[in-house]
Amino acid sequence: MSPLTPTEIELRRIHLDLVTPFRTSFGSQTSREILLIGLRTSEGVEGWGECVALIDPVYSPEYVDGVVDVIDRFMAPALFAAGPSRAADVVETLGHFKGHQMAKAALEMAFLDAELRAAGTTFHQRLGANRDRVPSGVSVGIFGTIDELLAAVQGYIDEGYARIKLKIEPGWDIEPVRLVRELIGPETGLQVDANTAYTRADIEHLRRLDEFDLLLIEQPLETDDLLGHRDLARAINTPVCLDESIESFTQAVDAVEIGAAEIINIKPGRVGGYLTAVRIHDMCRAKNIPVWCGGMLETGIGRAANCALASLDGFTLPGDISASTRFYARDIVLEPIAIVDGHVAVPDAPGLGFELDNDFLDSITSSVQRLSP
Repeated sequence: MSPLTPTEIELRRIHLDLVTPFRTSFGSQTSREILLIGLRTSEGVEGWGECVALIDPVYSPEYVDGVVDVIDRFMAPALFAAGPSRAADVVETLGHFKGHQMAKAALEMAFLDAELRAAGTTFHQRLGANRDRVPSGVSVGIFGTIDELLAAVQGYIDEGYARIKLKIEPGWDIEPVRLVRELIGPETGLQVDANTAYTRADIEHLRRLDEFDLLLIEQPLETDDLLGHRDLARAINTPVCLDESIESFTQAVDAVEIGAAEIINIKPGRVGGYLTAVRIHDMCRAKNIPVWCGGMLETGIGRAANCALASLDGFTLPGDISASTRFYARDIVLEPIAIVDGHVAVPDAPGLGFELDNDFLDSITSSVQRLSP
């Protein structure tokens, strides 16, 4: 890939309502305030990235206002000063800034989209992936009643999703999981996600989930409790999967080495970018650790990139790459991700594989900030 010289970085904030509230153990969302990153270069190329940070620091320490600040004050000036660069250079250029993985990932993503478009190639071609479609799972939030939950799950089964993921928390775990397993039968993949809602004192309680033949239990304990996850993995039959605990390649290696992660949910925004996500995939594949691609309620920008990433051979479990309509009545891209026979097609257009619906994008834009050298 030829290096590109950035001349402008656009910070665009948009507002999208969710079609239904999405509740997890750390809160409920009815809408998304999303930061998009536009990159323009002296070579006349444009690329776009999407930041997955939430409006509040409840999933991770990062939040949208903080991302805007760190890009404006530190990261954009560093990228401008670096001059002609490739996407692979972004991690090194921004490496001396501690943390802020989601900000770094969004900037790398914009560079990736721009350089792929300039080269006239697709993301999955660059990755060397061969699959043209990937199995799709759906993430089901916490509901006010069991009846609401079962009705929602039945709807997703009717739509053809290959796997169901249930959000759980203390008081909303054993019975909902039991009834969903009865509803969907033993052949449909089922997994649960606790988003750090439990502690080591709950190990015996979590052992009760073993009877439901789950694919995995995702991030049951706190982010920094690797030893607790190791102990849980030794105590239960259900495979333990880490999500929030994995923020870097090194953390992924350590979690696998000590037995805290039997499966890893790879979220590019959480680990600092798609190129780091590929490194984690390669490491896990070499160590026979299954991986899958998690979701952060992305728009069509992030969904397209996630589809390409999930087409790598090591992604052996269905990811959270649901249809755009799962969360949004209208997406910001012209051809939103859709489900066909339980799968989503890997985009085959140059760049990350999307084209923006600019008129709609403008109508939901709340602010635009343009940075230049």
